[in-house]
Amino acid sequence: MDEGGMFEFVRLTNDAPGVATLLLERPPVNALNPQVWRELHDAARVLATDSTVRAVVMWGGDRMFAAGADIKAMAAETYQSFSSVAVGLQEAMRALASLPQIVIAAITGYALGGGCELALTADFRFAAHNAKLGQPEILLGIIPGAGGTQRLTRLVGVQKAKELVYSGRMVEADEALSIGLVDRVIDADQVYQVTLEQAEQYAKGPFALRLAKQAIDQGAELDLDAALRLETALFTACFATRDQQTGMQSFLEQGPGKAEFAGE
Repeated sequence: MDEGGMFEFVRLTNDAPGVATLLLERPPVNALNPQVWRELHDAARVLATDSTVRAVVMWGGDRMFAAGADIKAMAAETYQSFSSVAVGLQEAMRALASLPQIVIAAITGYALGGGCELALTADFRFAAHNAKLGQPEILLGIIPGAGGTQRLTRLVGVQKAKELVYSGRMVEADEALSIGLVDRVIDADQVYQVTLEQAEQYAKGPFALRLAKQAIDQGAELDLDAALRLETALFTACFATRDQQTGMQSFLEQGPGKAEFAGE
């Protein structure tokens, strides 16, 4: 895949087999304006329908993931003018969070406001030692509006989310790791490569990875009985895949961990 020519500020490339990199390129700080959100939404649609992509890396480049919304543009908005924009933000985030592939955000520098919310749509967040994350919207007299009050809460818990949102403070990488906001902390010059290598491992996995993601993400929004019914349906669906046959036959013949999956 190389969809780089499709968008002005968002690129889709392949740097490893089965892995797409979703790259933000809006210098100098990857500020997120309505056009960027639209491009992210469009990129999500491309990824969701590409059967050759089995894992995705979100990346803002060597310097910065995304410093947040374009405040200059946002300051001119009114309630009436911004209402449709806010819906667009949520739709873009929902499309990214709903990607069937395993998604890892590789974070260097700042991931603030909308940038942090973008990272929250990923399954995992790998942060450089120099990373700083946070939801500083309260310092501007507003609240997070692209998932920060909801995805952050589900990730780190109600009390920690309240403390971060109410204060607007930035969290450095080590603290982010300790509260579960990020999953790994890596040297800044290695964060993209390490993230890409991990994504490549997921890309080699079975189609069942998509079903596991669906079971966990959708099940988390349901009551237990409904979630268990969903799990049963998706567990049963695994037996319609080629990878289930490959995995079980490989186990019987070679033991665990030797199967080579087709992602089908």
